[in-house]
Amino acid sequence: MADAASRARLFFVATVAGIVIYVVLDAVSQSLPPHYSPISQAESDLAVGPYGYIMAVNFVNRGLFSVLFLYGLAKSLPSKAGSRGGLILFGVWAVGALILAVEPTDVSGPATAHGAVHLLVATLAFLGAAFGALSLSRAFERDPSLKGVGRYAMPLSVLAVVFFFVLYGGPFVLPHAAAKVGGLVERAFIGMVLAWMLAVSASMLKRSSPSSTRQPAAPTS
Repeated sequence: MADAASRARLFFVATVAGIVIYVVLDAVSQSLPPHYSPISQAESDLAVGPYGYIMAVNFVNRGLFSVLFLYGLAKSLPSKAGSRGGLILFGVWAVGALILAVEPTDVSGPATAHGAVHLLVATLAFLGAAFGALSLSRAFERDPSLKGVGRYAMPLSVLAVVFFFVLYGGPFVLPHAAAKVGGLVERAFIGMVLAWMLAVSASMLKRSSPSSTRQPAAPTS
């Protein structure tokens, strides 16, 4: 049990480190030519161009730390928490990021097969992230021992779902506005998912820390 808890802690620490690296690499990609607009263009556009390999590496990074995060959760959550569905959904987000790294999007010109694959995989990955996070947050709140995790996870997962619907529903309701701010909405959605992962990882690390599990000393007479 102690070895399993120690390994789970390492996975959550790796998740936090991976998220930090992701933000740094994203910022580096955004600063390099061809300077795609972060307001109107999707993050995936950063993986196309002379420095696109940096964003491609970052997609691999996102996939890897998401897998480690899921493994840490699987090893930490009680079986009665009812988290299997959420883990499977969030797994789509993790695997999807790895596929996005090798299937670049279409920035301009005619549609391509790899561009269509990218769009489909991104949609499924975002769907899995939004509702996987929500499902897992509900599982946290149902289990008394995990309510401290759910306190932070639930509002972030709800925001992720809201941004998901804005991202994919906005073009049908307000097409012109959505075209102008689609990149910003997408980044807000990804930011909510990463913030959710960060909050859950930090909560699980705090929950499994030696000081939190240490038994109180017996009173002396």
